[in-house]
Amino acid sequence: MHIFNTNEGILVRLKTGDFLFSHISWDTFINRDNLRAEVLKAVLQMTPVSDGDQRIANGLLAPIGTQEVWASGVTYFRSRVARMEEAEAAGGGDFYDRVYYADRPELFFKATASRVAGSGTEVYIRRDSVWDVPEPELTLMISSSGKIIGYTIGNDMSSRSIEGENPLYLPQAKSYERCAGLGPCIYVPEQPLDAETPVSIEILRMNQVVFSGDITLSQMKRNPEELAGWLYRECEFPTGCLLMTGTGIVPDSDFTLQPGDIVNITIGAIGTLSNVVARKK
Repeated sequence: MHIFNTNEGILVRLKTGDFLFSHISWDTFINRDNLRAEVLKAVLQMTPVSDGDQRIANGLLAPIGTQEVWASGVTYFRSRVARMEEAEAAGGGDFYDRVYYADRPELFFKATASRVAGSGTEVYIRRDSVWDVPEPELTLMISSSGKIIGYTIGNDMSSRSIEGENPLYLPQAKSYERCAGLGPCIYVPEQPLDAETPVSIEILRMNQVVFSGDITLSQMKRNPEELAGWLYRECEFPTGCLLMTGTGIVPDSDFTLQPGDIVNITIGAIGTLSNVVARKK
């Protein structure tokens, strides 16, 4: 099933394609360890709607309430290489090599809901950055107890010029207004996502593809349960948490985003997250 957050309330699209509507708050609805089973059990208490696609097209929001967004780094080999390249001049390349092989993963705070962009809206590149990239990432929806209950798509917008200048600048490279895209929904399958689930990205500029890439989840060094476990070791999340799991697709060093670019990220059955790139006015 696919769960959409809209300006009218929650829409659930069942496997049959039928839509159900709920007025329950996002936090209450989503934060359940047995989310799929409980939603299916409550079908009779929800309202069938025939215009679900129209409601999504006209009022889609990011799939987040009061949850925090966290992120993982250097979980794919390509990410390790890219991070070492950008930090080499500052002498920090070795940090990323070591964290790739370490037991403890790189985890960092990414955004609050107010800094998250939903599908179809703008993500920002920093005004003081000259090298910016999107990072397509499988994103976990985790309950307050630490259980992975669903998946969405994340765009971890990043300033490679700022992070490359000094690894200690990571928070500034990663966290700012509209620094994250999430959506279009929370996907709740019957079984965990298959390792061969494809992840792809396409960046359009003036209606022309200027970058594209694809990978499968099997290329991720750390599994989702491991990352969630580390995040919840010393942190509590009363309404759950969203965790980006890292990227395996990184543009070459001669590419940077420009205002007006359109970033489309697709992950298996979850769908497509689409964002327009802009600078904060």
